[in-house]
Formats: sequence, structure tokens, C-alpha cells
Amino acid sequence: MPETTKKIPDDQLEAYFNNFTKLFLRDESTDVADVEVVSADIGDQPLAEGSHLIGITYDPRTKAVEIALEAGDHRVYQPSEVWVEEEFDGFVKAIEIVRPDGARDIVQLRRLGLRPID
Repeated sequence: MPETTKKIPDDQLEAYFNNFTKLFLRDESTDVADVEVVSADIGDQPLAEGSHLIGITYDPRTKAVEIALEAGDHRVYQPSEVWVEEEFDGFVKAIEIVRPDGARDIVQLRRLGLRPID
């Protein structure tokens, strides 16, 4: 099945990331993430590479997406858009968070554990 790219509406961010974390990241997940910020002002800035992914949440009170990594948390406040690329089973392989100033936080997710053979 093909992968899907979609924009997550603001009012669905909390439920979307809570569901993803519960389905794919609990029980000692072996998933890892690379995080970088891309901006016309500063260029590409890698923030984490191959860091163990603990969870992804959205707090509607602070309007922040939080990527919880073993290496430390990464937050993006007041995103103007959030896009995800999902695999056929709903696993999010990429997240693009657009900041109000136009900078983009790109999160690439990888599963390192056993997967069924295609």
C-alpha cells in the first residue's frame, strides 16, 4: 500500500500524536528519530540523529508539539502547520512542523525492531 502525506488540523493534533505514541512507541520501542531545523536564515541545523524516540505529544494549552527523545526533548511552539507522512499501517515516518516564521522542523522516524517481510 502507498504511503500517505497529510496535514493534521490544529484541533486534532493532541489526539493524533497521543494515538500514535500509544500504538507505536510504548513497550520499550526501538524507534529512533533524526531532528533538524531548516530555515532560510540559518540553513539546515541538525539537532538529533538516531536518538531513541520516547513519545510525541501536543499540548493545546501551550500550543506546543513536543518530541521526547532519549537525548532530550525538542519543542516547537505555536506551529502554523503540521504535516505527516504515514506508512501503510499508520506509522509516521516523517513530520514537518512549520513555525510561524516559516522555519521548518523536520523529524524523520525509523523503526529498528523486527518487522514483517513484505
